[in-house]
Order: sequence, then structure tokens, then C-alpha cells
Amino acid sequence: MRMKILALAAAALFGLAGSVSAQVKIGFITTLSTPAGYLGEDARDGFMLAASEEGGKLGGVPVQVLVQDDKLNPADGKQIAEKWAESEHVKLFSGMIFSNVAAAVVPQLMEGGAIYVSPNAGPSNFAGKDCKPNYYVASWQNDNLHESAGALAKKLGFKKMVLLAPNYQAGKDAITGFKRTYGGEVIDEIYTSLDQLDFSTEIARIRAAKPDAVFQFHPGGQGIAFLKQWAQSGLKDQIKMVVASPSLEQKIVSAVGDAALGIYVTSHWNTDFANDANKAFVKGFTAKYGREPTVYASQGYDTAKLIGAALKATGGKLDADAFRAAMMKADAKLTRGKFLFNRNRHPIQDWYQLEAVKGADGKVKLQTVGKVLENLADAYAQDCKL
Repeated sequence: MRMKILALAAAALFGLAGSVSAQVKIGFITTLSTPAGYLGEDARDGFMLAASEEGGKLGGVPVQVLVQDDKLNPADGKQIAEKWAESEHVKLFSGMIFSNVAAAVVPQLMEGGAIYVSPNAGPSNFAGKDCKPNYYVASWQNDNLHESAGALAKKLGFKKMVLLAPNYQAGKDAITGFKRTYGGEVIDEIYTSLDQLDFSTEIARIRAAKPDAVFQFHPGGQGIAFLKQWAQSGLKDQIKMVVASPSLEQKIVSAVGDAALGIYVTSHWNTDFANDANKAFVKGFTAKYGREPTVYASQGYDTAKLIGAALKATGGKLDADAFRAAMMKADAKLTRGKFLFNRNRHPIQDWYQLEAVKGADGKVKLQTVGKVLENLADAYAQDCKL
């Protein structure tokens, strides 16, 4: 796919003066195709919204954002990163959605002295002893969001559960995280394929196991397919389901409708959060793009805000020590509210229970119920020596 360059600070787009050399280039490598493509689209659009609010700047510093589709392919991600580092002299990167792509690209970026700020993927292998000073995760550590689901399942009193996730790093982190806080009996663990869209065999296996509840992690198109097939199987009204936000976010709710009702879900963000930053974000995103933002859009926006705060503090310079110190302050007002970076550059933040309800217009939406976990840090930070 031909590289798509979005020059947010260019005079032709925003009517700004100044030379291109004064801009900070940001390489945004993300997933824009495959059934999971909307995840990358929302992360990109949230990031771009933050820059457009400042007329093509982040933290008052002109930025040029380069965007390209990794096609959910680690080799493509590596090739894009290498090309931008060499031909465009990019030193600041973001955008990756999937942990298998991040696992391939991040070591390459770190070896080259680049800075990476993740708007989504937070695999466990970069959170502990292999943490890096130039690697930041603005979303979550993969285990954390599923730890919140496990804590909710325990609170709800489910004694026997079946767990499902795709067989890749984030899927393994999902099940590990869920079990860390659940404490009940796991009667089956099922690993699906990352590109799987037919879950009839897995649903039959769940039916036979007769659990109290099911936990499943399937983002994007996989999540839509799973929930539609789950409802069609008749098990929706027999077996409860607990998930974290990637398995039931706004896009999935819109696609499956009533099939979302009755599912327990946890998240660190929702459209109804009442802080000023979130209200402005939801209003601005909806007005600019004509659709409701997902959690991926909020994370893309927050990532841009964190980068902007660091650029403001350093005057646009990517000097390693100064930029690191500025990033660690997390001096930005984010859509989710309270946020800190832990020593391993991963978030410390709160997690909430959401539920799918029907609004006055008859459409299903996600509504925040209450807090599940407060100031949650990941289990790997203690092994990080930074």
C-alpha cells in the first residue's frame, strides 16, 4: 500500500507559516485493513483530532504525522519503520494496535534510538525486565484490562468459567491477566486463531462444559463475529459473559445490537465520563468524523496529548533525557481522567464496570456503572530496573 503522509502542519492544510524542518515527524504505524482495520482507523483519527485542535501542532510544536497500514503483518511493520527511519529521519513513533506487530517492530526502534509511544498494544514482554527507557504505553499493559474483568467476575460470584482468546501474545496476556484476579475454577482454556471468524466449534465446546460464565477476548471483527454467533447459538440467555473493552466497545455494540445486552464489561474509559477533557473529545470526534468514538479513538487522542505535553516541555526537541523526563510527568488532561506512568513506562489507572443498555432512542449503548479497580499497576513493573 502506498505510504499515506498526513502533513498536519503543512501550510496548505492549516495555513501556517514555518518551514518543514521546524516540524517534528511522527511515524504512525497502524492496522487499517483486515476485519480489525477500524481499530487503527479510530486510533489514527483520535491522534489526528488532537493535532487538528492545535492547528497542526502538539504542545505548540508543529508536527508532521506519517501514517501507513501494517496490514496486521509484523514484517510490514518492520519494513515501514525502517523506511521512515532512513528516508524520513523519523525518531518518534506511535500507532501499533496488535502485540505481534509491536513485538517485531519495537526492538528495532529501540536499537535505533527512536522513541515509541503506544496507543494500544502493551505486551507483557516489554513491561518487565526488558523494559526500555524510550518505550511508553499510553493505553494499558495487556494483562491489566483483563485483570479488571477477572476482578469483576470474582465480584459477581462466578465459580466456574471457560476462557477464550486468540493464540498470540495479547491473547496469552489476556488469559494470564484474567486468572490473576479471578480466583475461581477455570474449567477450559480455548485458544483461537488471530484471523478466525467462525466460532461454532468453540461455542459447542462451551455448551458441553456448562460453565457459570465465559470470558472471551476477541477485538474488532472477531468480536463482532463471536457475539453474533453466541446469540444465535441460544447460549446468551443461559451462560453469562464477562469481557474487557476490546471485546465490547462502541463499534461492536453498534454492530451486534441486542446481542450485547446482559454482557458484563470493564474499561478504563467510556463516552459518558464527565471530565471536561472527555466531553470535549467526544463532541469533537463526533463532529469531525460523524461517528461515535471507541476506546481506540480515546487512546489515540490521549497518546497525542501525552506526546504534546512532552514536546511542549522540551520545545520540540527529542533529546532523550529531556523528553523522557517530560513524558514521565504525564502532564496532560486525558479523556480517562487520572493517569500516571509507572517506572516501566506503563499506566497506573482506574478500571470501571460498564453495561450495555438501551437508550431512549432504542439503540444499545455502553453505560458506566461504577469502579472495579483503583490505581491498578501491572505485575511486571517490579522487574523493570529503570
